[in-house]
Amino acid sequence: MYDIRSDAQRDMVERQIAARGVRDHNVLRAMHDVRREDFVPSDLVEFAYDDEPLPIGEEQTISQPYVVALMLEALELKPDDRVLDVGTGSGYAAAAASRIARSVFGIERHARLARAAAERCRRLGFANVRVRRGDGTLGWPEEAPFDAIMVGAGGPDVPAALRSQLAVGGRLVIPVGPARVQQLLRVRRTGPETWVEEDLGPVRFVPLIGQEGWATDKPEEPLSLSELVAESAEPFESVRDVQLDALLARIGNARVVALGEATHGTAEFYDMRARITRELIERKGFTVVALEADWPEAQRLDRYVRGTDVEPHPEEAFDRFPTWMWANEQVMSFVEWLRSHNHAISDPSRRAGVYGLDLYSLHRSIAAVLRYLDSVDVDAARVARHRYGCLDPWQQDPAAYGAAVLAGRYEACESSVVAMLTEMTRRRLSLASQDAERVFDAERNAELVAHAEQ
Repeated sequence: MYDIRSDAQRDMVERQIAARGVRDHNVLRAMHDVRREDFVPSDLVEFAYDDEPLPIGEEQTISQPYVVALMLEALELKPDDRVLDVGTGSGYAAAAASRIARSVFGIERHARLARAAAERCRRLGFANVRVRRGDGTLGWPEEAPFDAIMVGAGGPDVPAALRSQLAVGGRLVIPVGPARVQQLLRVRRTGPETWVEEDLGPVRFVPLIGQEGWATDKPEEPLSLSELVAESAEPFESVRDVQLDALLARIGNARVVALGEATHGTAEFYDMRARITRELIERKGFTVVALEADWPEAQRLDRYVRGTDVEPHPEEAFDRFPTWMWANEQVMSFVEWLRSHNHAISDPSRRAGVYGLDLYSLHRSIAAVLRYLDSVDVDAARVARHRYGCLDPWQQDPAAYGAAVLAGRYEACESSVVAMLTEMTRRRLSLASQDAERVFDAERNAELVAHAEQ
């Protein structure tokens, strides 16, 4: 059977590329490793290694092999480089660059080509290539700066956005000039506000369309919802092995990371939520895990993972709807991990805790405040029972209390519960000297009762 890779591809590298002066061994190896026939339409596979560009749809082409190699060599790629590929097309140049550099970010303005390139790179195992649809003339600011930028289309000049997204010492290779023939330029950023240009010779590319390129009268068709999801998603094989470096980089120095309603779903969502949370704790130093759950119930988990002496409420935790949200194996596994993680940290203030944000635990929060006051101040506990007595008939059905107050059939308990919270806050300093953790827990429960009543 005729082996394209061993014959035609070897001939392409030797005769079309090396013989024309490309000497970079990394580039030559990449051009030999990446099969060009995988990036051309099926009806053009027999021409995959010809010395010419080939159409790939949307009036775009896959570049001549020599030109791809020439641009890659001009970029002077290193193993740790981050590369931006503008005008990704079929993904061929991005795939070749990925065999040399650490990561490649591809932008393609045609939605169909972008989706196909992303899927193709994923299927072929180019895991360090990410492709999205967008205006390539504006770059990819969220991922900047880049050590190298290659542009596979000819623009009227060098886009300012691409200049600014180039790292100091970085290289940008781009065709510049009129539609028929351009000059291939290498732009090197030598300082925060200085760039040096070098002319590498004439080339011919399709026009660079975009805000900082050539204008077009053809409107881009809007994407459907499923296409938007497919374009934005980052596929991975398993929760355990997925690399989260890019996600953590986007999070940056954020102090709050909200993982979203989508996590109220499958076991896989829960596993991924736990994986992301572990990374945030270990690599970003987060110390608060806030659940959409009641404070007293989450406090039982917090006591377990941090080893505090706050007395847990006696009822079974997470026994109300939706019981599946927190009472499941994935959460239990994460809690065990967090307990082990905290056990290795000698400073209690650096241990990560678990806290509830919901306002539904009226009955349990009242009971928690009373249990605490019974243990530290019997007289204060007696006053608290009197104040909270206003809510006694409604503790199992707070909604009925709200309806009765709004209908004018029952006097609101607001003044009583606010007075209790005020008293707890006023006595915070004196009580905290005995046990700050227990005081904090009791005050939060008193605050929760006040908010729940409201």
